[in-house]
Amino acid sequence: MKIGIKEVVAMGIGTALFVVLTNVQIPVFIVPNTALQPRMAILAFLAAAFGPIVGAVVGFLGHALGDAVFYGSVWWSWVIPEAVVGAAIGIFAKKFAVKEGGFANGMNLIIFNAVQIVANAVAWILCAPVLDIVIYKEPANKVFSQGAVAFVLNIIIIGILGTILLLAYSKIAGGSSELKAEE
Repeated sequence: MKIGIKEVVAMGIGTALFVVLTNVQIPVFIVPNTALQPRMAILAFLAAAFGPIVGAVVGFLGHALGDAVFYGSVWWSWVIPEAVVGAAIGIFAKKFAVKEGGFANGMNLIIFNAVQIVANAVAWILCAPVLDIVIYKEPANKVFSQGAVAFVLNIIIIGILGTILLLAYSKIAGGSSELKAEE
């Protein structure tokens, strides 16, 4: 994948949005430190539209900077899974046909949601809990519970808000190719 101006701008704006949205959370009170976070939909949108590098950078930098700014320290065992989700969704960006206006095709929508579910499963059911145990010596029952709840919440927010954002952007992006220069 080539990195052009659009991708660099997407990384910058996406990271800034991700950081700003760090405190926009809907607590669920099922397990500590888990909430429904709209920023995950932004991450999935940018990854699906601009590819794995944009997704990984926005997930990694956005989470790290958000933690540093709002909480005073970075929780690396959750930063890395954000990058994993962004990269994994982004790997399939061409398949989703977002920029070509083909995301509304039922199959692309289904593939996107299947990919985001698998990406979130790897990140939150496997990666985050294992890193929590290895890096921070957290109790296994706590971190696997947190990971499972984060997985469910992320697939919900991405499945709803992420899909809506991608449908809207795909409609606009796909229609922009019909513009003609005036003579």
